[in-house]
Amino acid sequence: MALARRARERRTVDYWPGFVDALSTLLLAIMFLLSVFVLAQFLLSREISGKDEVLNRLNSQINELTSLLALERTTTQDTQDSLANLQASLEFAESERTRLEELLARGAGSGAAASAQIGQLTGQLDQEKQISQRALSQVELLNQQIAALRKQIGALEDALNVSEARDRESNTKIADLGRRLNVALAQRVQELNRYRSDFFGRLREILSDRENIRIVGDRFVFQSEVLFPSGSEVINPAGESEMKKLAEAILELQKEIPPEINWVLRVDGHTDNIPLSGTGRYRDNWELSSARSTSVVKFLIANGVPANRLVAAGFGEFQPLDSADTQEARNRNRRIELKLTER
Repeated sequence: MALARRARERRTVDYWPGFVDALSTLLLAIMFLLSVFVLAQFLLSREISGKDEVLNRLNSQINELTSLLALERTTTQDTQDSLANLQASLEFAESERTRLEELLARGAGSGAAASAQIGQLTGQLDQEKQISQRALSQVELLNQQIAALRKQIGALEDALNVSEARDRESNTKIADLGRRLNVALAQRVQELNRYRSDFFGRLREILSDRENIRIVGDRFVFQSEVLFPSGSEVINPAGESEMKKLAEAILELQKEIPPEINWVLRVDGHTDNIPLSGTGRYRDNWELSSARSTSVVKFLIANGVPANRLVAAGFGEFQPLDSADTQEARNRNRRIELKLTER
């Protein structure tokens, strides 16, 4: 009776570690998606800040050109006022010269004095004509400069409109890229979970007759006694038989996984919490767990599994399934775990 009861206790499935592992996987996936979202927001903020700097620079140039245009307009107005005064003076001089010539023709006054006055007026008139001509040239030059400034302001405004349109288009593209990235990540997670379920289902069918091989969460667990002698990393004949079945299942599943899914099979070595003596081949449990996971990886490679699809890791005694200080707990903690994941 006692033996039967113990056998039933050993066959009892502990669902709690599987639930914890599933929850951990979900949290990791959420953290990864949040990291991608933060990265997308960071890139978006950099893009927007760069656009803001360009817009501010263009606005500053437009303000400077607008001030310069206002100054040129003021200068042009002053020049036009001066030209109007010169033209008024010129008209007065012309009128005065005409009057003097009429007086001279009628013989009024002294002829020499009238001629002198006419000569003086003619000189002033010529001088004012020259000044008026220079003023007209300055006005024409200022008009040309104003036209050039207006053309430059128009070009800057066009560039500003193009930059704003590109900014809106970039924001739209970034938002669309973020949505597509989230959809792609969710699809990848779903695909990998589906192939992981298929993989574990096939392993369960192949290895279902062994009590020391079981599924815990998203990992396939081999007790160390199934594969290795005590304190050794050399796989025993019974373990080689089981590993060959595993290699066949991996090769079969590899044909169905799309090449764009960058999957790997992680082999984790675990030990119990009893320290090694330090006088043997391995100084501590770290070295023993790493050596055992490496032995499994090398055996799978020798049986056709691609090396780039395998990862070996050693955890020593620091990731126990059962933290109790009993022999049964230590037996459970000595194990090799297989996990299909994405690189």
